[in-house]
Amino acid sequence: MNVSHAIETRRSIELFDPNHEITKAEVEELITAAMLSPTAFNIQHWRFLWAEDKGLRQQLRTLSWDQPQVTDASLLLFICMDIKAWQKEPERYWRNAPEEVASAMLRNMGYYGQSAQAEHDEAIRSASMATMTLMLKAKEMGYDSCPMLGFKYNEVATLLKLPKDHGICLMLAIGKQLKEPYPRAGQLTLEEVLYLNTF
Repeated sequence: MNVSHAIETRRSIELFDPNHEITKAEVEELITAAMLSPTAFNIQHWRFLWAEDKGLRQQLRTLSWDQPQVTDASLLLFICMDIKAWQKEPERYWRNAPEEVASAMLRNMGYYGQSAQAEHDEAIRSASMATMTLMLKAKEMGYDSCPMLGFKYNEVATLLKLPKDHGICLMLAIGKQLKEPYPRAGQLTLEEVLYLNTF
């Protein structure tokens, strides 16, 4: 499958085959692809939590307004963010770069210490780009997906033992769809979204 086809056919799916099982090798293939996503200063804020345990999945479904994707998808991932990743052994992000490049990047990375908002926003951007990579890779592998925000954040964070300096960007269900999605509901036109030089 080429990238254009994956983009055109990717849809958010609500009904998955609960009997289909994904392999550990497939999960690792998905995550390995996501880890190639772009991220500012190569900080790689993303952290992926694989909710595999069926009992945990049932608890998560209860905290997600009983949405069936939570238990029925072959794979349930939480795309999380290490918001303070820029502070944690940042040298490792540039270990293969020339010394002058690494030094400059490490020095400029201190920017995030000046703004909690910038720090948080950057983590969201990185996690979001990784999520898109996951969805497109899943499509290439014959899977469908559904990015989800419909869950009780604080209770889910407690259940997952989310570290205090982390956040949850979203929950991503991946699996085999049971039925075709409805036609796209109402895409805006190119003229409504594309501006030239100024608004």
